[in-house]
Amino acid sequence: MFSKLKQFKDLKSQAKTMQESLAKEQVSEEKNGVLITLNGNLEVISLSINESLNKSAQEEALKNCFNGAVKKAQRVMAKKMQEMGGIPGLN
Repeated sequence: MFSKLKQFKDLKSQAKTMQESLAKEQVSEEKNGVLITLNGNLEVISLSINESLNKSAQEEALKNCFNGAVKKAQRVMAKKMQEMGGIPGLN
């Protein structure tokens, strides 16, 4: 039983280390003058909007930027997890 608790504690520690490492990563995506930057925890760090676009064009560009940035961040996260050895028991 104590070995299971130790394994859980080790996994929790590894997950926290991984999350802290990912938070330091940043990805950016730009579409039609709209720029968004996310960190590895998928939090928005910065956002710039092209005010010369009409409202619907701004919304479309923002949606596309956000989706593109999330995909980039997911690739960075996957690569970082591989470099850190993944999560034991899930491989």
